[in-house]
Amino acid sequence: MRDFKLDLANILKENIEDMTIEEILELIEIPPNKDMGDYAFPCFKLAKVFRKAPNMIAQDLSQNIDKKDLIKEIKPLGGYLNFFVNKELLVKEVLNDVFSKKEKYGHNTIGEGKNVVVEFSSPNIAKPFHIGHIRTTVIGNVINNIYKANGFNTIAINHLGDYGTQFGKLIVAIKRWGDLDVIKQNPIPELLKLYIKFHEVAENEPSLEDEARNWFLKLEQNDKEAYELWSYIKDVSLLEFNKVYDLLGIKFDSFAGESFYSDKMPAVIDEMNEKNILKDSQGARIVDLEEFNMPPALIQKKDGSTLYITRDIAAAIYRKQTYDFYKNIYVVGSQQKLHFEQWMKVVELMGHDWAKDCLHVQFGMVALEEGTLSTRKGKVVFLEDVLNKAIEKTKEIINVKNPNLENIEEVSKQVGVGAVLFQELYNNRIKDYVFSWEKTLSFEGETGPYVQYAHARACSVLEKAGDFDASNIDYTCISNEDSINIIKEIQRLPEIVELSMKKCEPHHISRLAVDLAKAFNKFYHDNHINVEDQNLKNARLALVKAFKDTLKNTLNLLGIEAPQKM
Repeated sequence: MRDFKLDLANILKENIEDMTIEEILELIEIPPNKDMGDYAFPCFKLAKVFRKAPNMIAQDLSQNIDKKDLIKEIKPLGGYLNFFVNKELLVKEVLNDVFSKKEKYGHNTIGEGKNVVVEFSSPNIAKPFHIGHIRTTVIGNVINNIYKANGFNTIAINHLGDYGTQFGKLIVAIKRWGDLDVIKQNPIPELLKLYIKFHEVAENEPSLEDEARNWFLKLEQNDKEAYELWSYIKDVSLLEFNKVYDLLGIKFDSFAGESFYSDKMPAVIDEMNEKNILKDSQGARIVDLEEFNMPPALIQKKDGSTLYITRDIAAAIYRKQTYDFYKNIYVVGSQQKLHFEQWMKVVELMGHDWAKDCLHVQFGMVALEEGTLSTRKGKVVFLEDVLNKAIEKTKEIINVKNPNLENIEEVSKQVGVGAVLFQELYNNRIKDYVFSWEKTLSFEGETGPYVQYAHARACSVLEKAGDFDASNIDYTCISNEDSINIIKEIQRLPEIVELSMKKCEPHHISRLAVDLAKAFNKFYHDNHINVEDQNLKNARLALVKAFKDTLKNTLNLLGIEAPQKM
């Protein structure tokens, strides 16, 4: 499809020699009012160059610019130059692009030949997959999808929390109070009970903490009993986690967790020693980051055991060696900001210039209405329960509104899970929010079900009206305001896909999905589609099909399915 904005910049460049194409592109905007045109160019920055008032510059440019086939009308308005594009050309370009690219419409190849690692989800084994994990899981999946849509080869990594002192605590709890036969019957809840009990008892028996540290040290030293208990914990946890990933339709290329790097850390510490960045501090080993206004990075405890930061450095080095990444992205909450700044600075101090290609994509935290989530205190909402409850509520609604719907189970899952995902992805990722059952399961307003229903409605229109001839569209029939509004929203997808990647921000995609649905619903409400005029009918069906395909592509980027019936 022609890039109308770029074409316009080239036309302006013919009359503005003192600005580059990039500078002109940066200034072109979409007017707040549709009556003011499709694009606007502010002339204020040209005042010094042309030695005229901006409104006079706009007036002069409007008379001198060659409209070519792109521009139907130019209107100077104050210090702005407003452009009305050739609507017939716009419609033709957009529809042809959608129909030719199909499920790839909106995608590009700018990342071709480049690898991008996306680490997301990364729950701790032996703990519930709770509502607090939904943000990293869902946002990370969309960022992975967006980079893929921009032509990059993505590697989705679930960096499991399967190492650390917490497993020493669990081993102590299992040996003191656990029964493996009981645990096997209901693994995660039983392991959670033991984890909670450890912390309750440890408040009055501090020696338990030392015992836990000793068991983790044994695990690092490949003690047989410690390793067998840890392996069991990991296996049963993955079985539980995969239930949630199956519900969400999320797949990973690697489940290499922290433990995967346990044998790779000695080489990392040796490299730090060789480059003289390690210092002794009360028996421990640190990297001093005071000159960078950060606290020291603790690399190795005095008992010789490693820390999370050591494993992250080892993981980054391994990923660079294995994938030769263009970007190495971590979708982790904003609370870990300092941790990422520290280890990335350590990698830089080790002399690895690719440290700049490591990116921490932050997001806000989730809290419950009754307070902060806490695994130690058993204060959690299981994510699987949230998804299943959303599915059940959806099924209840369908049974009332459309009891004869085929595949009620499948559609309930598509819509219920979609409702949860859409709420997560509709707002800026950095904002904190309070999880609410009522809001999550609402089917009113700018929600997932609202968007999915627009897709199902378009499918119904096409099914009832029959086929249309995509090779014989009278583009002049797609000319009223409602039709052009849909075309303009469809046209935005390629630009939004690129913008979302640059900002690592899924909400641009979800907002476009709502805008598409709103434009279509307005068109559907005010315009007859199955009309007697065959040219008009064919053109409007083509528009409906283009909308349907674009919305489906948009939802797919969000990891949300597009039901054909609801």
